Amino acid sequence: MPPVSDTVGIWRHQGARADVRWLFEIAEDSRERLDRYIDAGDVLVAVMEGRTVGLLQLTATADLCELEINVLAVDEAVQRRGIGRALVEASLTEARRRGCNRVLVSTGAADTGNLRFYQRCGFRMLRIERDAFTPAMGYQEPIFVDAIRLWDRVWFDIDLELPPLPLP
Repeated sequence: MPPVSDTVGIWRHQGARADVRWLFEIAEDSRERLDRYIDAGDVLVAVMEGRTVGLLQLTATADLCELEINVLAVDEAVQRRGIGRALVEASLTEARRRGCNRVLVSTGAADTGNLRFYQRCGFRMLRIERDAFTPAMGYQEPIFVDAIRLWDRVWFDIDLELPPLPLP
């Protein structure tokens, strides 16, 4: 995959997932859940000045024509520089290369920044999964995002057969 800019490149991660676990932990609050899926699928990494600063985990679903962005995380020190968007775009390119026509992604309903981000990337809301962030689902402590209790997950999808939206 080509570099995002002169200083940031998006590449397929070839090393141990333990090496980038710290990035997975930015996006996942449940150690138990992370342990179950950390080795699944493919991981794309964003590298800036020789240092990994972001990752996206892309996994298969039950439908052979779709993939899921399971994790997207960017080091807080370099957020808002287009790295997350570049990772998403690289994952959509990879999905198209594999012949997929849809990509799914989910995020917490209380995280308005993520809700906005995915819509700006062209994803559309698909459904709400109630009580996704509870002890029964592996989240032992209550999670708050911007002083809002996180209970529910919002699922998005993007139709890869439609032309991409222009960048705002």
